[in-house]
Order: sequence, then structure tokens, then C-alpha cells
Amino acid sequence: MRGDSRTGDEPYVGYVTARLPALQRAAFLLCGGDAHQADDVVQATITRLYQHWKRVSRSDNVDAYVHRMLVHAVIDSKRHSWSRVQLVGRPPEATGHDPHAGVDERGSLVAALRSLPPRQRAVLVMRFLLDRPIDEVAEALDCSVGTVKSQSSRGLDALRSMLATIEERGHG
Repeated sequence: MRGDSRTGDEPYVGYVTARLPALQRAAFLLCGGDAHQADDVVQATITRLYQHWKRVSRSDNVDAYVHRMLVHAVIDSKRHSWSRVQLVGRPPEATGHDPHAGVDERGSLVAALRSLPPRQRAVLVMRFLLDRPIDEVAEALDCSVGTVKSQSSRGLDALRSMLATIEERGHG
């Protein structure tokens, strides 16, 4: 046994390193395209994950547990938005890899998602970006499976309509 206490952190670091890009994309969409809020939400989620890693790592489905934590962090950030300080811009040294660049290129989709009610947006992101099963989404959002199905249907219909309108404007 080594005297280095950090060796116990390796599974956590490995998990976060592997999942960070997907968590950032999901948070970006859950936050309606607000990259700064998404960064805050991801940071809160991985901090909380670290605090509870022993319990979470024993879970049958670590990804599902973490996605639920992410959704709750988004909800909490909305509840406590009055206490946040909004920083504008990034320092000059913060150049390089932008975790949101791939999502940002799909501006029309992000704009359409932003216009959806938060619950519909959360359902669509969890179902179709995170590829989570309906029952898991229902558990994470603390609602029924029927609500997830109806919110998915309504959200997809709204997205189709908005994207068709955007496309018509672009070609019209």
C-alpha cells in the first residue's frame, strides 16, 4: 500500500476525464445555450460527485446517477440565480479548446431548445443527447413516465416547427 492518498482518486479522475465532454454538452443544452451557466453546473456536479464518489461508484449505473445530479444542479442554479455573479467575457489566457464549440455550431437547434420550457428541454436533452431510457428520465425529473413521453412528443413537435420556420426564412 502506498502512502500517497491521491491513489484513491484515480477512479474518480478517470471517470470525470472520460465523461467531461459529454457532461459539458448536456449542461450547455440543459442551460439553454448559456455556456457560463453550463460550466458552473458541470463544476457543481463534479464537485458533488467527488464528495459522494464512494457511494456513487458502487451504483449499478454511475452515468444515470451523474445525469440525475447534473439535472438537479441545473434546477438548483435556476433557484439560486439571484445570488450568482455574472462574469462577462473570458480572460485572454483562456484560449484554446472550447468544450461548447461543437454544440455552438448548431445555433439554430440551440436557439430552438432555448425557447422550450425548461422541463421539455431537460426531457429532450436527457432522452436524445444523453440517450437515457424513459424511466430513468422520469426518475431524474421526479415525474411519471407518461409525463416524459408527453413532454418528449410536445418538445419534438415544437422543435420541428421552429426549425422548419428557421429553414424557410433562410431559403425564402
